[in-house]
Amino acid sequence: MSAADVLSTFRREAPYLFLGAAFVTVGMVAAIFAILRRRQNSLLIFFALFAGIYGLRLWISSPLLAMTFPYSILYLRIRAALNYIILIPAFLFFISLGLPRRFERAVGYGMVAFGGTMAAFTFSFADSPLHERINGIAVIIASGFFLTRFMSMRSKRGDRAEHADFAVIRWGLLTFVAFVVWQNIAEFMPTSLPLLEPFGFAAFLGTLGYVAARSTLRKDRQLKEIKKELEVARRIQLSILPRKLPLATSFQVVARYVPMTSVAGDFYDYVIANDHQVGLLIADVSGHGVPAALIASMVKLAAASQRSLAADPCHFLAGINSVLLGNTQDQFVTAAYVYLSAECGEFCYSSAGHPPLLLLRNGVVTPIEENGLILGVFGHASYSNCTQKLQPGDRMVMFTDGIVEASNAAGEFFGQDMLCNLLVETRGLSPELVADSIIASVQQWSAKQDDDQTLLICDYVPGSRHA
Repeated sequence: MSAADVLSTFRREAPYLFLGAAFVTVGMVAAIFAILRRRQNSLLIFFALFAGIYGLRLWISSPLLAMTFPYSILYLRIRAALNYIILIPAFLFFISLGLPRRFERAVGYGMVAFGGTMAAFTFSFADSPLHERINGIAVIIASGFFLTRFMSMRSKRGDRAEHADFAVIRWGLLTFVAFVVWQNIAEFMPTSLPLLEPFGFAAFLGTLGYVAARSTLRKDRQLKEIKKELEVARRIQLSILPRKLPLATSFQVVARYVPMTSVAGDFYDYVIANDHQVGLLIADVSGHGVPAALIASMVKLAAASQRSLAADPCHFLAGINSVLLGNTQDQFVTAAYVYLSAECGEFCYSSAGHPPLLLLRNGVVTPIEENGLILGVFGHASYSNCTQKLQPGDRMVMFTDGIVEASNAAGEFFGQDMLCNLLVETRGLSPELVADSIIASVQQWSAKQDDDQTLLICDYVPGSRHA
């Protein structure tokens, strides 16, 4: 064959070669998405196989490739077998679109079995005009059946945009199926007609791309709206936290609040604060994000309703528990509350499933544990108080488990012992510097933040005024 013949063939086959390469690329991209998705998606997998094999068949069926292997029996059998293999992912894809009736699925699986059988037989014993006619008749009947079925299909979802997307995909699919039927009917005609089926498949892929672009734009808009709502939620949640530190003659209090996401489940509050008494509450709602933040807001309201019990921690927590009981869905709340009185020279502490209060006195850290049941779950929960005398220079530290359970790359927790050592090392610093040092140490320790982190530090400094 002369160079002119090869060039003429290339010019005639160029559109099909281009489409074949494009279809294989689409199939590869779809396969990558199918692999990366956490949930297996059979529709995406079958579509990837369908597009990839369809494009490969266009290349193998090209006369240019036939010039390279003019006398290869293997090449001829592979080319013939692909005409039947393509039926397998094609009809599995149609089935995965959601055919509701058993008869429709049976037709689809019947064509899958037919394609597999004919491919194996053709590859083993070569193709024949009879096989091609049988294949053409089967494809015409099955495709015509699915053509009428897809005409009557409607989106099951109620969203108007998704209805429109389904309609676009349906008409693209109908165009391709119509081209398939026409191409197989043309095989029975005496005159040779141009190959139009790949252009129908291209139209179908075009509708999928159009819908994917529309869906991406919608999701971008939805994401922007969600970000706006989260920002509003973040501002609202920050508004429920104390804006100013309590002004007390005898106590100096600082707080640090580091949420993992825009909104968090940690919460702290100064239930009562004046020159000679302070009531500090810290709480941690299970879970993260908006649900935990909503429960944290409920904790603030519940605590406000029990303010009259602020001097009695065990009854204060019991009152909060009674308010939250049955209202936290599947989430629970841990909390700790300490009441400090300079007039009595003592502090009283109670806790509900929360990490212990750490008391730094004379360079030694002592955990104060007085734990009852978590809040919002058990109606019979009761709590008890631990009362101790205050000494000048006492430093009390309350925290959520996001501090001690921060883990490094090796999965090791920051831990309570390390926190206690850090408190001893920084005992000569102001509460503000100590709080900053703890948060910085935790963040340096952890590979990433897996939980909300909240810290309260209170120093007993009788006779001193702190702004």
